[in-house]
Order: sequence, then C-alpha cells, then structure tokens
Amino acid sequence: MTAVRILLLGFYYPPDISAGAFRCEALVHALSSRLSPGSELEVITTAPNRFGGKGQWRANDEGRPDGNVTITRVEVSGGGRGMASQARAFASYAARVRELTRDRHFDLVIATSSRLMTAVLGRWVAKRCGARLYQDIRDNFVDNLPAVLPFGAGHLLAPVFGGLERWALAKADRINLVSRGFEPYFQARYPGQGFSWHTNGIDTPFVAALESGVFTQEAPRRGDQPLQVLYAGNLGAGQGMEHILPPLAQRLAGRVAFRVIGAGAGREPLCRALAEQGVDNVQVLSPVSRDGLLDAYRQADVLFLHLNRLPSLESVLPSKLFEYAATGRPVWAGVSGFAARFVEQEIDNAACFSPCDVDEGIAALERLEVSSRPRPTFVARWRRDRIMNEMADEIVALVTDEA
Repeated sequence: MTAVRILLLGFYYPPDISAGAFRCEALVHALSSRLSPGSELEVITTAPNRFGGKGQWRANDEGRPDGNVTITRVEVSGGGRGMASQARAFASYAARVRELTRDRHFDLVIATSSRLMTAVLGRWVAKRCGARLYQDIRDNFVDNLPAVLPFGAGHLLAPVFGGLERWALAKADRINLVSRGFEPYFQARYPGQGFSWHTNGIDTPFVAALESGVFTQEAPRRGDQPLQVLYAGNLGAGQGMEHILPPLAQRLAGRVAFRVIGAGAGREPLCRALAEQGVDNVQVLSPVSRDGLLDAYRQADVLFLHLNRLPSLESVLPSKLFEYAATGRPVWAGVSGFAARFVEQEIDNAACFSPCDVDEGIAALERLEVSSRPRPTFVARWRRDRIMNEMADEIVALVTDEA
C-alpha cells in the first residue's frame, strides 16, 4: 500500500461531548492503525465549544493516536445554543479550514456531517485539491428544515440547502448514512451513488464499563422510593422534551422521579414548562463527563428517550439508543418510524410509545420489567470499534483504489 494523505473534517471532537465527537474520534483511531508507513491523517476540528463553555471542556492531547495523525483544533466564534450562533461558529471554522488547506495536497477528504455544511465544506476542499471524497452523513438536514426553522423559514430555505446537498453529495466517491431510515430519501435523489450504512454504535467506554461489571452494580432502592428515570442527551427541537415531560411527570408524581442531564436550545422551554405546571419530580442538570454519565446510568432504574412528533424524525436512529441498550437497563422510548422498529427488533426489555402521547407513555412504562438485563448479543453486534473498523477498511480501500 502506497503512502497517502487523508484530511478528516469533523466539527466536534473530544473532549467536546456529542455523538459526532465520539464517532469522529473512533474513526481516527481505526484509520490510524490501518495507514501504511509514510501515510498521514490530518484532522481539522474545533476547540471545545458545544455548550458555549470553553473553560469546561478544554482541548488536550490525552489519548492521541499514533504519530501518523495530526489534530488541529480551531477556535471558533459563536458556538453554544441557537441556529444563528451555530452558523457563526461554522462560518469561522470554514474560514480557518480554507486557510489551513490552501495549496495543500490530499488524496482523500472525509467529512462527517450532521447539519450538511461540513459535507459542503468537504466537497469544496476535495474539489480544490483534486482529492477523492467520502461523505459521512449523520442526519437528514434538508428534510428536517421545515420542522426546525419557525414561521415558514424552513420551507423557504429547503430548496437552497437542497441545492447545496446535491452539490456536496452528487460527486462524492462514497456516501455513508448512519441510519437505514435515510435510505428512501437519499437513494431517490442520488440513484447512481454508492451508499454504506455504518451507524453510530456503542462507544468504547460503555463497552468497557459493561465488561468490567459497572452496570451490574444496581443502586439499592427501597420499595417505597419512586422509580429513578434518567434522560441524558441533547435538549433541542428534535427531542421536544417540553411537550412530554411536564405532563408525564405530573401524572406519575409520587411514583417516578426524573433526572434530565443535558443542554441545548430546548432546556429553557423545558424548565419553563416544568415551573409553569408546578412539576417538582423532575431534576434538570448540566452535562457531565463520560465517567459521570456512567455513574448516572448505574444509579438509574429506567432510561428514557423521546423524539418530537415531526415527520422528518421518522427516519432517524438516535445514537443514544445504543448507549442505553449497553447498560442493560430498561429502555422507555417515545419514538416512531425507523427508531421504533429498531427498538422492537433489537432491544429486549424496551417499550415504545407514540411521541408526545402521555397515555401511551404510561402504558409503555407498565410493560417494562424494572431490572437490569445484560444484552451481550446486542453489544457484540453494535459496538462502535467493530463498526468503525469496517468503515476504516472501506475508506482505505477507496483511497488505494481497491474498492
């Protein structure tokens, strides 16, 4: 195998905390172990900015891969919550990527993208330097726009971003989609494209915690104590927690105590709804480190998940489902479409209900067995290191003309 130069663009990277950050890191480690002598992998990402708290998640060099990898972290303006702030952050990231890649040669550009624009940036860089292009698409951004942007703005902007999507994807050498639910949309629009289906999977620390018995250490609970239910993840329009959690918690007062760990644009509406409805059995906490998250999972009796009642969310597969299932805890999920089918087929001791439906939610809770039940078959099939190894093999074959 000849030496190659690969550029990986990913907006988030640890120590930032997000599914995209952890996915990017896992792919870097998998690629690093497969590169031939003399090959180089350069990662251009951002300094930690996901929740606007640069002091909390400072960049560091811990756990860096082998010497054939260079990680460049770019300071961005904006960041944090809100579409406008995120747009400013991406604009400053894109400007720095353009500067850092000017007059440089790469054999392959990889872009891992949820809100499309990293994919557009990847296409621009690949075109400028004559490189092959691998697009890793983590969300169906254009299809989601009408539901995400208010006052009809999403409908107006969808054709514009649809054009950008076509420009970014039509000439890609390979496209990976993290959810099989995206298949009808993308294959209808890009029938001549080659698609892969490497999903998010279970992050290595959760596999290690399972194998070391962390999740078998259930927190003791007296019979008269309320059920401890945990949601840990993003709080945004896609989760719609403010629509389900206040009335659900109100109906289950005295029986269930909810903990919510997360941040995002939906945190303030959730807290406001809880206060307005006088709900006192929901605790909303800020994001924690992965060690803190592992401990929170260990203490929970049931893990809760919810997606908003939007047609565009029928095709998504939340990465949180893999993490939840790895713990062995019961999974209580307000999801529909592809995610619901995945839960029903792949995760035992899990119960789904229609998003935003309180009555169905309570009925689903009653169907769960409140005990820890390991899922070794699920973990073996969906562990992220295995998935990323397969993805890295595919990428290396592409750049060395073996695909």
